[in-house]
Amino acid sequence: MDEEARSAVETLLGQVQAYREGAARLKDMLLANLVMVGEIPAATCQEEKRIRFIMDRFRECELDVISTDEAHNVLSVLPGRVGKDNILVCAHIDTWYGETVDHTVRVGTESIGGAGIADNSLGVAVLCTLPTILQELKVSFDANLILMGASQSLGRGNLQGIEFFLDHHPGAIRAGVCVEGVDLGRLSYRAIGMLRGEIIGRTVPNGVGNRAENRVIGALSETIRLIEEIPMPSHPPTTINLGSVHAGDSFYQPVEEGSVKFEIRSAMKGMVPKLQLRLEEIVSRVTLERELELELEVIARRRNGGLEFEHPLPAFTRSVMKQLGVRPLVRPSVGELSSLIARNIPGVTLGITERTRGVEAREAVRIEPMFAGIAQLVAMLQAIDFGICDGDNE
Repeated sequence: MDEEARSAVETLLGQVQAYREGAARLKDMLLANLVMVGEIPAATCQEEKRIRFIMDRFRECELDVISTDEAHNVLSVLPGRVGKDNILVCAHIDTWYGETVDHTVRVGTESIGGAGIADNSLGVAVLCTLPTILQELKVSFDANLILMGASQSLGRGNLQGIEFFLDHHPGAIRAGVCVEGVDLGRLSYRAIGMLRGEIIGRTVPNGVGNRAENRVIGALSETIRLIEEIPMPSHPPTTINLGSVHAGDSFYQPVEEGSVKFEIRSAMKGMVPKLQLRLEEIVSRVTLERELELELEVIARRRNGGLEFEHPLPAFTRSVMKQLGVRPLVRPSVGELSSLIARNIPGVTLGITERTRGVEAREAVRIEPMFAGIAQLVAMLQAIDFGICDGDNE
């Protein structure tokens, strides 16, 4: 980054409060987009209706280049003044909630809530409103701004949307910003090692030993016991989380199949593969001892990596947050950012607003802090355009 760019980046810090005020002037449009997108169910691999909504919003913003790809990502481009480089703005469009869940959005004076609002309908609404926000703020870029609604992100989707895009996009990506609904202050610039999977147990026909109706549940119980005995390093943080156990549906029917869903996370390089090997050994042991079919299925995997604390991109993000009175919440990512990191593309993940407190806090968010979240997003995109990620960054 040259001196001229460095000076421009410093000037940005004096503009972020004005950006917050400008974003607040578009409150009604942002909330309208959030209500409309929030009431469209979009479980992973079932995002078609939400894709059509996003494309309609992009057309209303009079964007010329609007498309979907083979992975069902929805894409649009804000052409830059020069157009030589590309900056990616990405928000995943799928949520954890399908059509059987009530998607009514509840709007209050200070908060808004509903299924999937926090993760990630708000991120999608910001993406749809961003062209109008930039116009209101009179902000433009030398680089092309690629607006991307990423499909198939969560769970078994395993980031297939952004993976397909990055593998097939013809031009280089200068840097990327991933937008999540919560939490304001979130600053992710590294990916944590992660492995997500399922251990599935099935009875073997004509097997001997324990009674058939006890065999699956007993094997899964033994598997869980052995997993919990695995020693974990306290630093860097390493965990094996058992998120779901299912076997059987009644009091008396024999159980023929059951499963345990798990997730390994570790900031220690090489630890996740070691723990995967340990789990495979446990599965093999229980299979032989319990006389049934037990298998470990890997659903998703992430590698450690990313930017350092001192890199200008996260450093400038922290400065922007300070100007806005936002406390940085540094945490690693297992989302779209990890796909950028795997390809050595600099990037960060930002949260837009704060959760509300109370029973519905998981999917209800505060309205007023959204405008600070949008201000930091705009400032970050400008800093990237000015060259904060270029050269040796010294």
